[in-house]
Amino acid sequence: MNVTLFVTCLVDLFHVNVGKATVELLERLGCTIHFPEAQTCCGQPAYNSGYVKEAKEAMKHMIRTFEHAEYIVTPSGSCATMFKEYPHIFKGDSEWEERAQHVANKTYELTQFIVDVLKIEDVGARLEGKATYHTSCHMTRLLGVKDAPLTLLQHVKGLEVVPLPNAHNCCGFGGTFSVKMGPISEQMVDEKIQCIEQVEADYLIGADCGCLMNIGGRIERKGEPIRVMHIAEVLNSR
Repeated sequence: MNVTLFVTCLVDLFHVNVGKATVELLERLGCTIHFPEAQTCCGQPAYNSGYVKEAKEAMKHMIRTFEHAEYIVTPSGSCATMFKEYPHIFKGDSEWEERAQHVANKTYELTQFIVDVLKIEDVGARLEGKATYHTSCHMTRLLGVKDAPLTLLQHVKGLEVVPLPNAHNCCGFGGTFSVKMGPISEQMVDEKIQCIEQVEADYLIGADCGCLMNIGGRIERKGEPIRVMHIAEVLNSR
């Protein structure tokens, strides 16, 4: 199966190991990975900040870059959601709406692709310890991917997965929200970390690097002995 990797800005710039783990995992599951070097930002930060005209130029570039892919897979529910939004953003545009829909139809978040397309629930991963899973807002509330990550984690040998109290609460990242509303974001992430501490988890696992960067940064500053991992890294553990 031919998979074109949409690596995302945060993976490319800050979490390179997540991209590596994603490629290794999918190759082990029988996929051939393609990586278009022309890919850039999907336009989400600019779009969410109200710069619609400028964001559309980035979106058009990404449509041109990915429209010939068989499957588009990304280790980010947030960025997958943005691709899914393209048809609504270009609605009524005779040149771009259909092309945007074509891209959206074949875009999947990583765990969604593994469970729903590859029909695999056990990837043969092993990781010893106790973990809890953070459900990112865009992935669960907008993309609608809720069960796939937990299904895959439950099959990781040696890993005890415990529910995270108030899991539905935002971690305080919210893209530019954490920059514009720093004090509020800080209170939100502290509340999230208190819930993680409550279950005495060794690992905090998530599927969006933005959330993990926010939570992980606060955990590090507080000196907590909790390892933050992207689910791709967990599923690639042997």
